[in-house]
Parts: sequence; C-alpha cells; structure tokens
Amino acid sequence: MRWLSAAALSLLPVAAQAQSLACSLPDRIPVPRLEQPKRGEPVRDPAITGYLLAMSWSPQHCADVRNPTDARDRFQCSGANGRFGWVLHGLWPETDNPAYPQWCRPAKIVPQPVLKRHMCMTPSAQLLQHEWAKHGTCMSPHPAAYFRSAELLFRAVRFPDMKALAAKPQTAASVRRAFAAVNPGVSAQMIAVSADKQGWLDEIRFCLGPRMKPARCKAFQSGAKDARQIRVRPMPVR
Repeated sequence: MRWLSAAALSLLPVAAQAQSLACSLPDRIPVPRLEQPKRGEPVRDPAITGYLLAMSWSPQHCADVRNPTDARDRFQCSGANGRFGWVLHGLWPETDNPAYPQWCRPAKIVPQPVLKRHMCMTPSAQLLQHEWAKHGTCMSPHPAAYFRSAELLFRAVRFPDMKALAAKPQTAASVRRAFAAVNPGVSAQMIAVSADKQGWLDEIRFCLGPRMKPARCKAFQSGAKDARQIRVRPMPVR
C-alpha cells in the first residue's frame, strides 16, 4: 500500500481498486438533508493526533438494513445501480482518547458534483453528508478536499480474498492478518475489526498517525479482541 503524509496526498496516484464490483450512477443524485448534532451530542474540536479509515463490508450492511429500498440505502442495497463489496464509511479525525473531534463547524449541503464523484466509494448521499458534517468539518473547510483525501487513502487499500474468508470461520486475529498480508507496511496491530453481536464482520478500520501513515491502534480503537469468532457474509449470487 502507498501511504503519504497529508501534505502530499495530492500526489498520490489513484490506483484501480475494486471498492465496488460494479457501480452505475443514477441520473439524479438525491439531495441529502442537513445534519446537526443530536440532542446531547457535544461539539468537540480538540487537536487531531491521528485518523481512522473506516471501511464497511457492504453485504453485511445490506443484510442488516430493515428496508433496502429506503432512500438512504437504495443505491447501495437494491442492486439496481451496482454490486458493492468494501465501501468507505468515513475518514475520521482522532485524538489520544475516545473524545474525538466532531461537528466542528456548521455544514452546508455537500454540492452535487462532489456527491456524484464519491457515490461509488460511499454509496449513500445521506451518509456522505453525515460524514462531512460530523467528521470532515474538523479537517477542512471544503467538502471536496475532505472527500478527495478520503478517496486517495481508500483507493490505496488492498483487500484480501473475501470469498475465501467467508468460506470458513475466522477470528478477529485471522481477519487482521489477512488484511495485513496484502497491504505492505501495515501490520495486524494497525488494523481494527468490528463485528455485530452475532459475530458478523461489518467493518475494518485502519489506524493512521498524524501524517496519515499507518500506526498501531490505540487500545480504545482496536475493536474486537483477537480471539473473537468472526463470520464473513459472502457476496450475494446474482
């Protein structure tokens, strides 16, 4: 994997990478609604000391949603516009404790050209709006710059053979090792695994340092313990 400092992100070549197995943009991207902190959710703007690159396994997300045809999930889960594997949940600024930055400045609606550019990476206009409002505003005053940085990092990631991982039971440790094996320079200790209550893999998160280079995950970032039993939902047959 090629990781660069934040200052050099614009120099990173965009490698061909299968964040979606197929993706055909709709003629019209829905306009997302504005998002603000929920009642009791604090605004926090501490100094950023690192980042998380959070990636979601789309087959699991779509298996969990109540109605795949709802506006928020239709593009990702209905099958009409694509067939998704790993997608980007978000690029999150972090601190040295769980009180990460969030909702740092008021967020306007993400412009249509920016939504259109990144819908195949994060296949929900509302999720793109949410990520910008909650996390991106702590990193840049411009949504296009925030999502471009996220895209460059996401496209640098290499993914293991998910069919092979789904064919037999895994542990959090074996999933970490599988990702580390295909991403040179990244060790298992730099990868967090997230699973639901039933043990289904739902996210992988790469821990990054202050210059957006891979870093060992802090204790509160590391997710599932190594021995946790993990199941991987296979891609649906179509």
